[in-house]
Amino acid sequence: MPKSHTQSISWFTIIGALAALTHYIVAVGLEHSAFLTASHANVAGFVTAFPVSYFGHQKYSFAGNDSSHRHALPRFLSVAILGFLANQTLVLNALQYTKLPFWFVLGVVMVLVAASTYLLSKFWAFKGTK
Repeated sequence: MPKSHTQSISWFTIIGALAALTHYIVAVGLEHSAFLTASHANVAGFVTAFPVSYFGHQKYSFAGNDSSHRHALPRFLSVAILGFLANQTLVLNALQYTKLPFWFVLGVVMVLVAASTYLLSKFWAFKGTK
């Protein structure tokens, strides 16, 4: 049975926060340790957070849909990559044109990108095949 819109948004927020926290901790930790540049640390954070996001959204946010992994995974990966490209572009531009710290810029950008990710996920990536 498909979740109500309110349940879907609630679960999307929870799972999204967990994935964002994973992304944020990995990216900021790697950048802060000087192990990677901000750009590369952001990529590492994205790659680490993707499984948290996909499996969480598939199981909770959009549970009850009739979309198979074969259908939903490539679509969600496309949504996630599009969101990440927007994230990376906004982060790198903000770092280049402002004096704001990476940890702050990344946090703000992640919140801004989340809304479009929800809409694309709900109405395309996890939309059933029937």
